[in-house]
Amino acid sequence: MGIWSGLDPGVSAVSLPSRRVSPLQAVTSRAVLATVLLIVSTLIVYLGRDGYKDAASPGQPLDLVACAYYSAVTLSTTGYGDIVPVTTTARLVNTFVITPIRVIFLILLIGTTLEVLTERTRLSWRITRWRSRLSRHTVLAGYGTKGRSTLTTLREAGTAREQLVVIDISPQATAEANRAEVAAITGDATRREILASADIERAAQLIIAVDRDDTAVLIALTARQLNPGIAIISAVREAENETLLRQCGAGQVVVSSAAAGRLLGLSTMDAGVGLFLAELLERGRSLDLTERLADAAEIGQSARQAVPGAVAVLRAGRVIGADDPQAAELRDGDRIVLVAATEEGAAPR
Repeated sequence: MGIWSGLDPGVSAVSLPSRRVSPLQAVTSRAVLATVLLIVSTLIVYLGRDGYKDAASPGQPLDLVACAYYSAVTLSTTGYGDIVPVTTTARLVNTFVITPIRVIFLILLIGTTLEVLTERTRLSWRITRWRSRLSRHTVLAGYGTKGRSTLTTLREAGTAREQLVVIDISPQATAEANRAEVAAITGDATRREILASADIERAAQLIIAVDRDDTAVLIALTARQLNPGIAIISAVREAENETLLRQCGAGQVVVSSAAAGRLLGLSTMDAGVGLFLAELLERGRSLDLTERLADAAEIGQSARQAVPGAVAVLRAGRVIGADDPQAAELRDGDRIVLVAATEEGAAPR
């Protein structure tokens, strides 16, 4: 689980994946260890009780209560001086056994305080090191249903988790991203400082998966100002906002409501087509949709001839069907979109 604080949406809170125990667990474990050390010290003093002098009971060996009392005041460095070691053996035991136990005991007592004082410095150092490694990374704005599916697809496709940064206004969402071993930033992605916290200036692409179309537009505009060359892929709910997103700098726009509606319609009219599309959407199942650059040996051939599973050709930002006359001759720089069969349970390509 990561670390975050309840901040204003305009203020970023970077959280990195980490393993943390609850405050109650930390305090309980320290209390148990301190008690064990107190018991061990009491037993050591009791075994050598003849080497101690108790001002309250002159000439008598220490009883168990006196040994526990001496251990408690000694480990806490109170040291009232009413019970003191008088023999050489007792003094050696105090020097080489009781004193190290006292040091460990004090560390346990103040450990929680030290951890709180050093946590901010440690987190700052981790964030600085994390930023130094970021380059050409992917920023995902929005970690709802669409965002989680996007992250899963990217990870299955081989994207390293160190090259992914999630932004969401909800601390619960960023905590969930941390549990997925991805760095996250709590804040409003429409704010410049929030995007800057994700090093948007050095990012290769921005994926916008928020629930509101107007929010998506503002994020795209802000990101384009900070990084004119970044590739922006955005989801919108309404088809009428697709053009607006493209004007704001989004290179690819997915209309979620229209896509879901079309898939429902196709599944109703042609169940086989709906099943086929569902298989394509589930990466790593029996069918997989991929793309690759046309090889030098394939230049001049038709898309169907070069690649039997080809369904389209990407050329200069345009999608050309594999049966289109323009795809009868592949050109240098063309990318081929193809459907390939995968073995059940095989790792996705």
